[in-house]
Amino acid sequence: MKASAKQFVKRIAITGGLEAANVIRSTGLMRGARGRGAIFTLHHVRPDQGAPFSPNAHLEITPEFLDAALSQLKRDGYRFVALDDVPALLAEPAPKQPFAAFTLDDGYRNNLVYAFPVFERHEAPFTIFVAKGLTERTHTIWWETLAALLRKEERLVFDFGGGSEAIDCSTPSGKAQAFGRFARYIHQSDESTAVAAIDALARAHDVDPIEIVDDLVMGAPELNLLDASPLASLGAHTVSHRAVARLSDAEVRAEMQASLDYVTEISGRRPQAFAYPYGTRDAATPREAGIAGDMGFRIAVTTQPGVVTPRSLSSTAYLPRLSINGLYQKARYISGLASGIPLKLMGR
Repeated sequence: MKASAKQFVKRIAITGGLEAANVIRSTGLMRGARGRGAIFTLHHVRPDQGAPFSPNAHLEITPEFLDAALSQLKRDGYRFVALDDVPALLAEPAPKQPFAAFTLDDGYRNNLVYAFPVFERHEAPFTIFVAKGLTERTHTIWWETLAALLRKEERLVFDFGGGSEAIDCSTPSGKAQAFGRFARYIHQSDESTAVAAIDALARAHDVDPIEIVDDLVMGAPELNLLDASPLASLGAHTVSHRAVARLSDAEVRAEMQASLDYVTEISGRRPQAFAYPYGTRDAATPREAGIAGDMGFRIAVTTQPGVVTPRSLSSTAYLPRLSINGLYQKARYISGLASGIPLKLMGR
Protein backbone atom coordinates (compact mmCIF):
# COMPACT_ATOMS: atom_id res chain seq x y z
CA MET A 1 0.00 0.00 0.00
CA LYS A 2 1.42 3.41 -0.96
CA ALA A 3 2.19 5.96 1.76
CA SER A 4 -0.64 8.27 0.63
CA ALA A 5 -3.15 5.41 0.82
CA LYS A 6 -1.91 4.47 4.28
CA GLN A 7 -2.30 8.05 5.43
CA PHE A 8 -5.85 8.14 4.06
CA VAL A 9 -6.77 4.95 5.91
CA LYS A 10 -5.19 6.31 9.08
CA ARG A 11 -7.18 9.53 8.84
CA ILE A 12 -10.41 7.60 8.34
CA ALA A 13 -9.64 5.51 11.43
CA ILE A 14 -8.81 8.54 13.57
CA THR A 15 -11.90 10.40 12.40
CA GLY A 16 -14.05 7.38 13.24
CA GLY A 17 -12.46 7.11 16.66
CA LEU A 18 -13.09 10.78 17.44
CA GLU A 19 -16.70 10.54 16.26
CA ALA A 20 -17.29 7.43 18.36
CA ALA A 21 -15.64 9.00 21.40
CA ASN A 22 -17.85 12.06 21.14
CA VAL A 23 -20.99 9.93 20.96
CA ILE A 24 -19.92 7.94 24.03
CA ARG A 25 -18.99 11.15 25.86
CA SER A 26 -22.38 12.70 25.15
CA THR A 27 -24.11 9.78 26.89
CA GLY A 28 -22.15 10.40 30.08
CA LEU A 29 -20.38 7.04 29.86
CA MET A 30 -16.63 6.68 30.54
CA ARG A 31 -16.52 10.08 32.23
CA GLY A 32 -13.50 9.00 34.25
CA ALA A 33 -11.45 8.63 31.05
CA ARG A 34 -10.89 12.37 30.89
CA GLY A 35 -8.78 12.34 34.08
CA ARG A 36 -8.25 15.70 35.76
CA GLY A 37 -7.85 17.48 32.45
CA ALA A 38 -5.61 17.90 29.43
CA ILE A 39 -2.59 19.79 28.20
CA PHE A 40 -3.04 20.73 24.54
CA THR A 41 -0.28 21.11 21.93
CA LEU A 42 -0.42 23.62 19.10
CA HIS A 43 2.13 24.93 16.60
CA HIS A 44 0.96 27.27 13.83
CA VAL A 45 -2.27 29.26 14.20
CA ARG A 46 -2.93 31.15 10.97
CA PRO A 47 -5.38 31.46 8.08
CA ASP A 48 -5.44 28.53 5.67
CA GLN A 49 -2.45 28.88 3.35
CA GLY A 50 -4.13 26.99 0.53
CA ALA A 51 -0.83 25.40 -0.50
CA PRO A 52 -1.23 22.45 -2.92
CA PHE A 53 1.48 20.53 -1.06
CA SER A 54 1.22 20.78 2.73
CA PRO A 55 3.18 18.00 4.48
CA ASN A 56 3.00 19.94 7.75
CA ALA A 57 -0.76 20.56 7.65
CA HIS A 58 -1.20 18.60 10.88
CA LEU A 59 0.84 21.31 12.63
CA GLU A 60 -1.43 24.23 11.78
CA ILE A 61 -4.96 25.30 12.57
CA THR A 62 -6.93 28.39 11.68
CA PRO A 63 -7.74 31.11 14.22
CA GLU A 64 -11.42 30.37 13.64
CA PHE A 65 -10.93 26.76 14.63
CA LEU A 66 -8.96 27.73 17.74
CA ASP A 67 -11.86 29.97 18.73
CA ALA A 68 -14.34 27.15 18.08
CA ALA A 69 -12.20 24.67 20.04
CA LEU A 70 -12.01 26.94 23.10
CA SER A 71 -15.73 27.64 22.91
CA GLN A 72 -16.42 23.89 22.74
CA LEU A 73 -14.21 23.16 25.73
CA LYS A 74 -16.05 25.84 27.70
CA ARG A 75 -19.37 24.25 26.80
CA ASP A 76 -17.95 20.91 27.93
CA GLY A 77 -17.22 22.40 31.35
CA TYR A 78 -13.45 22.87 31.17
CA ARG A 79 -11.70 25.65 33.05
CA PHE A 80 -8.64 27.19 31.43
CA VAL A 81 -5.49 27.19 33.55
CA ALA A 82 -1.82 28.07 33.25
CA LEU A 83 0.54 25.19 32.60
CA ASP A 84 2.63 26.15 35.63
CA ASP A 85 -0.41 25.53 37.84
CA VAL A 86 -0.94 21.93 36.71
CA PRO A 87 1.15 20.21 39.46
CA ALA A 88 -0.75 22.06 42.20
CA LEU A 89 -4.08 21.23 40.57
CA LEU A 90 -3.18 17.54 40.41
CA ALA A 91 -2.42 17.58 44.12
CA GLU A 92 -5.87 18.92 45.01
CA PRO A 93 -8.84 16.71 45.98
CA ALA A 94 -10.89 15.69 42.96
CA PRO A 95 -12.55 18.81 41.52
CA LYS A 96 -15.88 18.75 39.72
CA GLN A 97 -14.52 20.68 36.75
CA PRO A 98 -11.74 19.40 34.47
CA PHE A 99 -8.99 21.78 33.37
CA ALA A 100 -7.35 22.58 30.05
CA ALA A 101 -3.88 24.09 29.62
CA PHE A 102 -2.61 25.31 26.25
CA THR A 103 0.93 25.16 24.88
CA LEU A 104 2.43 26.28 21.58
CA ASP A 105 5.79 24.92 20.43
CA ASP A 106 8.60 26.75 18.57
CA GLY A 107 7.51 30.39 18.96
CA TYR A 108 5.91 31.05 15.59
CA ARG A 109 5.05 34.67 14.84
CA ASN A 110 1.47 33.72 14.01
CA ASN A 111 1.04 32.76 17.68
CA LEU A 112 1.29 36.47 18.47
CA VAL A 113 -0.68 37.72 15.49
CA TYR A 114 -3.52 35.20 15.38
CA ALA A 115 -3.55 32.95 18.46
CA PHE A 116 -3.00 35.59 21.14
CA PRO A 117 -6.22 37.54 20.38
CA VAL A 118 -8.23 34.31 20.58
CA PHE A 119 -6.71 33.34 23.93
CA GLU A 120 -7.37 36.88 25.20
CA ARG A 121 -11.00 36.70 24.10
CA HIS A 122 -11.46 33.48 26.07
CA GLU A 123 -9.23 34.55 28.99
CA ALA A 124 -7.20 31.38 28.45
CA PRO A 125 -3.60 31.21 29.73
CA PHE A 126 -1.01 29.72 27.37
CA THR A 127 2.68 28.84 27.24
CA ILE A 128 5.02 29.43 24.29
CA PHE A 129 8.00 27.07 24.15
CA VAL A 130 11.07 28.88 22.85
CA ALA A 131 13.94 27.26 20.93
CA LYS A 132 16.88 29.65 21.31
CA GLY A 133 18.46 28.72 17.99
CA LEU A 134 15.28 29.53 16.08
CA THR A 135 14.70 32.81 17.86
CA GLU A 136 18.31 33.87 17.24
CA ARG A 137 18.30 32.54 13.63
CA THR A 138 21.31 30.28 14.24
CA HIS A 139 19.35 27.10 13.47
CA THR A 140 16.78 26.14 10.87
CA ILE A 141 13.44 24.33 10.70
CA TRP A 142 14.09 21.37 8.43
CA TRP A 143 10.43 20.41 7.94
CA GLU A 144 9.57 23.92 6.76
CA THR A 145 12.67 24.05 4.54
CA LEU A 146 11.73 20.73 2.96
CA ALA A 147 8.14 21.79 2.35
CA ALA A 148 9.31 24.94 0.55
CA LEU A 149 11.91 23.04 -1.47
CA LEU A 150 9.56 20.27 -2.55
CA ARG A 151 6.86 22.76 -3.53
CA LYS A 152 9.40 24.49 -5.77
CA GLU A 153 11.15 21.58 -7.48
CA GLU A 154 10.13 18.55 -9.53
CA ARG A 155 13.46 16.74 -9.30
CA LEU A 156 16.21 16.69 -6.70
CA VAL A 157 19.54 14.93 -6.34
CA PHE A 158 20.62 13.92 -2.84
CA ASP A 159 22.88 11.47 -1.05
CA PHE A 160 21.07 9.61 1.71
CA GLY A 161 24.24 7.69 2.50
CA GLY A 162 24.49 5.33 -0.42
CA GLY A 163 25.59 7.79 -3.10
CA SER A 164 23.81 10.55 -4.98
CA GLU A 165 20.46 9.63 -6.45
CA ALA A 166 17.67 11.37 -8.31
CA ILE A 167 14.41 11.98 -6.48
CA ASP A 168 11.24 12.42 -8.51
CA CYS A 169 9.03 15.03 -6.87
CA SER A 170 7.02 16.02 -9.92
CA THR A 171 3.68 14.82 -8.51
CA PRO A 172 1.92 15.33 -5.18
CA SER A 173 2.46 11.69 -4.25
CA GLY A 174 6.10 11.91 -5.26
CA LYS A 175 6.57 14.99 -3.11
CA ALA A 176 4.89 13.25 -0.17
CA GLN A 177 7.10 10.19 -0.55
CA ALA A 178 10.20 12.37 -0.81
CA PHE A 179 9.24 14.31 2.31
CA GLY A 180 8.79 11.05 4.21
CA ARG A 181 12.15 9.77 3.08
CA PHE A 182 13.93 12.97 4.10
CA ALA A 183 12.19 12.85 7.48
CA ARG A 184 13.39 9.28 8.06
CA TYR A 185 16.89 10.36 7.07
CA ILE A 186 16.78 13.12 9.69
CA HIS A 187 15.61 10.80 12.45
CA GLN A 188 17.95 7.94 11.59
CA SER A 189 21.14 9.98 11.12
CA ASP A 190 23.14 12.45 13.15
CA GLU A 191 20.53 15.20 13.19
CA SER A 192 22.88 18.17 12.93
CA THR A 193 24.69 16.66 9.94
CA ALA A 194 21.46 15.67 8.20
CA VAL A 195 19.88 19.10 8.67
CA ALA A 196 23.03 20.79 7.35
CA ALA A 197 22.89 18.59 4.23
CA ILE A 198 19.24 19.46 3.61
CA ASP A 199 19.95 23.16 4.16
CA ALA A 200 22.77 22.96 1.60
CA LEU A 201 20.44 21.27 -0.90
CA ALA A 202 17.84 23.97 -0.34
CA ARG A 203 20.35 26.78 -0.88
CA ALA A 204 21.49 25.13 -4.10
CA HIS A 205 17.89 25.54 -5.30
CA ASP A 206 17.56 29.16 -4.12
CA VAL A 207 15.59 28.31 -0.99
CA ASP A 208 17.05 30.11 2.04
CA PRO A 209 16.45 28.14 5.28
CA ILE A 210 17.37 31.09 7.54
CA GLU A 211 15.01 33.37 5.64
CA ILE A 212 12.23 30.85 6.33
CA VAL A 213 13.00 30.94 10.07
CA ASP A 214 13.14 34.74 10.02
CA ASP A 215 9.76 34.86 8.32
CA LEU A 216 8.06 32.35 10.63
CA VAL A 217 9.57 32.67 14.13
CA MET A 218 9.30 35.49 16.64
CA GLY A 219 12.41 37.33 17.71
CA ALA A 220 13.22 38.20 21.31
CA PRO A 221 11.41 41.60 21.24
CA GLU A 222 8.18 39.92 20.07
CA LEU A 223 8.47 37.23 22.72
CA ASN A 224 9.06 39.92 25.32
CA LEU A 225 5.96 41.77 24.13
CA LEU A 226 3.90 38.60 24.33
CA ASP A 227 5.27 37.70 27.74
CA ALA A 228 4.04 41.03 29.10
CA SER A 229 0.50 39.64 28.99
CA PRO A 230 -0.68 38.04 32.24
CA LEU A 231 -2.07 35.19 30.15
CA ALA A 232 1.25 34.30 28.53
CA SER A 233 4.32 32.51 29.80
CA LEU A 234 7.50 31.32 28.11
CA GLY A 235 8.99 27.85 28.45
CA ALA A 236 12.27 26.30 27.32
CA HIS A 237 12.56 24.16 24.18
CA THR A 238 16.35 23.59 23.76
CA VAL A 239 18.59 25.50 21.37
CA SER A 240 18.79 23.33 18.26
CA HIS A 241 15.43 21.52 18.40
CA ARG A 242 17.22 18.17 18.14
CA ALA A 243 15.75 14.97 19.58
CA VAL A 244 17.30 14.97 23.06
CA ALA A 245 17.05 11.18 23.42
CA ARG A 246 19.81 10.88 20.85
CA LEU A 247 22.18 13.28 22.61
CA SER A 248 24.67 12.59 25.39
CA ASP A 249 23.87 13.57 28.96
CA ALA A 250 26.22 16.54 28.66
CA GLU A 251 24.60 17.69 25.42
CA VAL A 252 21.11 17.40 26.91
CA ARG A 253 22.11 19.45 29.93
CA ALA A 254 23.77 22.06 27.75
CA GLU A 255 20.72 22.38 25.49
CA MET A 256 18.34 22.65 28.45
CA GLN A 257 20.52 25.11 30.35
CA ALA A 258 21.10 27.42 27.39
CA SER A 259 17.40 27.48 26.62
CA LEU A 260 16.54 28.04 30.27
CA ASP A 261 19.01 30.94 30.53
CA TYR A 262 17.76 32.48 27.30
CA VAL A 263 14.12 32.46 28.35
CA THR A 264 15.10 33.88 31.74
CA GLU A 265 16.91 36.71 29.95
CA ILE A 266 13.88 37.51 27.79
CA SER A 267 11.20 37.32 30.46
CA GLY A 268 13.10 38.18 33.62
CA ARG A 269 11.73 35.00 35.20
CA ARG A 270 13.15 31.50 35.34
CA PRO A 271 10.94 29.23 33.22
CA GLN A 272 9.20 26.46 35.12
CA ALA A 273 8.34 24.39 32.04
CA PHE A 274 10.26 22.57 29.32
CA ALA A 275 9.00 20.88 26.12
CA TYR A 276 10.95 18.03 24.53
CA PRO A 277 11.52 18.64 20.79
CA TYR A 278 9.32 16.23 18.80
CA GLY A 279 8.29 14.73 22.14
CA THR A 280 7.69 11.18 20.90
CA ARG A 281 8.84 8.06 22.75
CA ASP A 282 11.84 7.85 20.43
CA ALA A 283 12.75 11.50 20.91
CA ALA A 284 12.20 11.88 24.66
CA THR A 285 12.75 9.16 27.25
CA PRO A 286 12.72 8.86 31.04
CA ARG A 287 16.47 9.61 31.01
CA GLU A 288 15.80 13.14 29.77
CA ALA A 289 12.92 13.47 32.23
CA GLY A 290 15.40 12.78 35.02
CA ILE A 291 17.75 15.44 33.69
CA ALA A 292 14.93 17.96 33.36
CA GLY A 293 13.91 17.29 36.95
CA ASP A 294 17.52 17.62 38.15
CA MET A 295 17.76 21.00 36.43
CA GLY A 296 14.75 22.31 38.31
CA PHE A 297 12.00 22.21 35.71
CA ARG A 298 8.74 21.63 37.57
CA ILE A 299 7.00 20.53 34.37
CA ALA A 300 8.26 18.92 31.17
CA VAL A 301 5.90 17.91 28.41
CA THR A 302 6.05 15.32 25.64
CA THR A 303 3.80 14.98 22.60
CA GLN A 304 2.80 11.49 23.66
CA PRO A 305 -1.02 11.45 23.71
CA GLY A 306 -2.81 11.30 27.02
CA VAL A 307 -4.82 13.16 29.62
CA VAL A 308 -3.40 14.05 33.02
CA THR A 309 -4.47 12.26 36.16
CA PRO A 310 -3.44 12.33 39.83
CA ARG A 311 -0.87 9.67 38.93
CA SER A 312 0.77 12.24 36.67
CA LEU A 313 1.91 14.06 39.80
CA SER A 314 4.73 11.53 40.14
CA SER A 315 5.95 12.22 36.61
CA THR A 316 5.53 15.94 36.00
CA ALA A 317 8.81 15.92 34.06
CA TYR A 318 7.24 13.60 31.48
CA LEU A 319 3.65 14.72 30.97
CA PRO A 320 1.48 13.78 27.98
CA ARG A 321 -0.25 16.28 25.73
CA LEU A 322 -3.14 16.16 23.27
CA SER A 323 -2.43 17.58 19.83
CA ILE A 324 -4.96 19.96 18.30
CA ASN A 325 -4.36 18.56 14.84
CA GLY A 326 -4.92 20.61 11.71
CA LEU A 327 -6.26 17.57 9.85
CA TYR A 328 -9.26 17.31 12.20
CA GLN A 329 -10.63 20.83 12.54
CA LYS A 330 -14.12 20.22 13.88
CA ALA A 331 -15.20 21.36 17.33
CA ARG A 332 -16.78 18.02 18.23
CA TYR A 333 -13.43 16.32 17.63
CA ILE A 334 -11.99 18.43 20.44
CA SER A 335 -14.68 17.10 22.76
CA GLY A 336 -13.91 13.54 21.72
CA LEU A 337 -10.16 14.05 22.08
CA ALA A 338 -10.33 15.73 25.49
CA SER A 339 -12.63 13.02 26.82
CA GLY A 340 -9.73 10.55 26.86
CA ILE A 341 -12.08 7.94 25.43
CA PRO A 342 -10.10 7.37 22.20
CA LEU A 343 -7.09 6.36 24.25
CA LYS A 344 -9.17 4.04 26.42
CA LEU A 345 -10.63 2.41 23.33
CA MET A 346 -7.06 1.85 22.14
CA GLY A 347 -6.16 0.22 25.44
CA ARG A 348 -3.90 3.04 26.68
